[in-house]
Amino acid sequence: MKKDVKLLDQLKQRCAWVNDDPLYIAYHDEEWGRPLVEDQKLFELLMLEGMQAGLSWYTILKKRERYREVFDQFDPVKIAAYGEDKVEQLLQDAGIIRNRLKVRAIIHNASIYQQIERNEGSFSSFLWSFVDGKPIINHWTIKSEVPANTLISDQMSTVLKKKGMKFVGSTICYAFMQASGMINDHTLDCFCRNEQTHV
Repeated sequence: MKKDVKLLDQLKQRCAWVNDDPLYIAYHDEEWGRPLVEDQKLFELLMLEGMQAGLSWYTILKKRERYREVFDQFDPVKIAAYGEDKVEQLLQDAGIIRNRLKVRAIIHNASIYQQIERNEGSFSSFLWSFVDGKPIINHWTIKSEVPANTLISDQMSTVLKKKGMKFVGSTICYAFMQASGMINDHTLDCFCRNEQTHV
């Protein structure tokens, strides 16, 4: 019976970017494109998307659990209080991307997150306002049609940079919007396409 379920799962049509790693398949099937509204989870996702600059999301996904461990489950209050000793400790950890600029960016961005929360009421409502509070549903048939950025991701990037955040370029913002379900970019042949997309 388990073999039959596994076979059926393997036969499911997915977006073309998914490889055969069960971790990546689970991420695509259970997380990517599903509306995410929890403040701290959105902060975690935005920070991790920034970590993939020059790399790939698959690389970061494999390190995600370690990032959660060493960055206090992405608690912005705790992260914002990190000092130089913590920075050096993080840079010695082979389980994350040991890039000083990227490590410092997460710490810096945690303080900006707190400012946004104070000024906007919640990080979630602030970010979701860029799509008027509901997912944008696209209708791509093949992977090559999916853009790397849009006017909305340009706008999000510009605003976040003005507020002081780092590693939030337009391409990173678009990937974040796709992953958090602000944009549904599952291609039309993907079985996830017809799943719930409401916030």
